[in-house]
Amino acid sequence: MIHTRSNEIRVSEIFGPTIQGEGVLIGLPTVFVRSGGCDYRCSWCDSLHAVDSSYRHEWQTMSTEEVWQEIVRLSGGEAVMVSLSGGNPAIQPFGDLIGRGHEKGYRFALETQGSVARDWFAALDVLVLSPKPPSSGMETNWEALDDCLRSAGNKPQTVLKFVVFDEADYVYAMTAAARHPHLPVYLQPGNHTPPPAEEADAPIDIDGVMERMRWLVDRVVADRWFEARILPQLHVLIWGNRRGV
Repeated sequence: MIHTRSNEIRVSEIFGPTIQGEGVLIGLPTVFVRSGGCDYRCSWCDSLHAVDSSYRHEWQTMSTEEVWQEIVRLSGGEAVMVSLSGGNPAIQPFGDLIGRGHEKGYRFALETQGSVARDWFAALDVLVLSPKPPSSGMETNWEALDDCLRSAGNKPQTVLKFVVFDEADYVYAMTAAARHPHLPVYLQPGNHTPPPAEEADAPIDIDGVMERMRWLVDRVVADRWFEARILPQLHVLIWGNRRGV
């Protein structure tokens, strides 16, 4: 795992405002700061251009101030939700950026698999922990995820989000959610046709995604798992696999 210097953020792309496409903030106008680099290699990753180190020549190393100025430019100086994504944004030094933005009324959300805990999680407004299910090919470090929760404390709004492709993923999500019954749970059907890293607008099997969505709804209702919320990836329904939206 590579950590940058305290004032250097490895950035894959900054874009928006657009809508948040998934999870607890779905539909909310948002500026996205997508960091480069990840300590995972999920089999179905839909942002390989921000994960695979072979694309690091496309990433920029930016100071906190440079990232902040780009957020201000895109938002026209109007306070907006800022989503810190990746890759795994937890491996980047975002603490100073969050503080800078809060001074001007901006809010910050971060989504991570929960493999790296940072003390600045407590400064976030929203923390989305999205441990990866069996279909990803990754192993969950539950102690690391618990460390993330301890780092966040009771300050940000914290939720669990699970991508579900099949029965094994569904059982994993139920089991993981039972470990933290106080946290809201969001489920989303997996995109089995993720874009290759070299394509910015690859074809997508929307019908297949929606078939999985219907199966997931039926499964949750049959199990009376009434605490779970099932949502699509809204940006996928609108734009497919297009990047930067």
